[in-house]
Amino acid sequence: MSFTWPLMLLSLLLVPLLGIAYWRLMRRRAEAIGDLGLRLTGATDARSRARRHIPFALFLAAIALLLASLARPTVVLALPHLEGTVILAFDVSTSMRADDLKPTRMDAAKQAASAFVKQQPSTVKIGVVAFSDNSFLVLRPTEVQDEVLAAIDRLSPQGGTSLSEGMFASLGAIAGKPIQVPDNATEEDLLALDIGHFSSAVIVMLSDGEHTSRVDPLQVAAVAAGAGVRVFPIGIGKPQGTTLAIDGFHVATSLNEPLLQEIAKATDGEYLRAEDEQELLKTYQKIDLQLTTSGKDTEVTSVFAGGALLLLFAGALLTIRWFGRVP
Repeated sequence: MSFTWPLMLLSLLLVPLLGIAYWRLMRRRAEAIGDLGLRLTGATDARSRARRHIPFALFLAAIALLLASLARPTVVLALPHLEGTVILAFDVSTSMRADDLKPTRMDAAKQAASAFVKQQPSTVKIGVVAFSDNSFLVLRPTEVQDEVLAAIDRLSPQGGTSLSEGMFASLGAIAGKPIQVPDNATEEDLLALDIGHFSSAVIVMLSDGEHTSRVDPLQVAAVAAGAGVRVFPIGIGKPQGTTLAIDGFHVATSLNEPLLQEIAKATDGEYLRAEDEQELLKTYQKIDLQLTTSGKDTEVTSVFAGGALLLLFAGALLTIRWFGRVP
């Protein structure tokens, strides 16, 4: 226990002074009545003498609690709550313009992600990453939901797809520093990366799974697994695919579920598939965040004051019951 205003504890010196004053008062009363009150014997008389002091003892304890409350006591309470970091990694490649999810893959993903953000408690930090051929951090993890919603709303699709870049940028956002990977990095180089351990962080990757870059996303998934970060890929689109008009050409695009499933398996995450916009909203409810217990300084002045009032009330009741008078 600690106190915000510890100097106020000096007021507790009044307690022994009150005790001494009470003792002197009782002694004067005894001297005034002489031996009259001391000639009674037996268990009943012993109990009666003891009862005289119980209400005052309760009163004195109440005064001590009230004086201690002036110092604004605080205690560390271990409270369970959802805590962690969620990185929403959006695939913003051109294929996300496809309309096999209405109105488009991109719009459906943004609407569902916004609904997910609004459901999170303030103890969860949320960041936004966008990836296509390259990736960039749109918003660092924050507890301000309005900033997250605004960042999601600004996203627009363009370019190719690199799941590896998306995961690298997400891991950098979690670690709080960019992760530099040479272009000629080998699998051994990737596995040797040590970015720290973040078991309370997850990456929610919204993508159709069409990977077009050189770096194997499963190798990056192994880096995430080594850091304790779980990846929840959410498949945007349908396996049968559709065609998309790009610069006058019709390009076929479809959901690559096997790759997204392997990424989830490698990081101990879960692959979630969105059949339509409403189903995409439901998938977010399956993403389990970590329930943690951590200490928090909590002021308990009201508890002290409440305890003092209870003691005063108890002392008053005993005085009325035993002596038939109001203290």
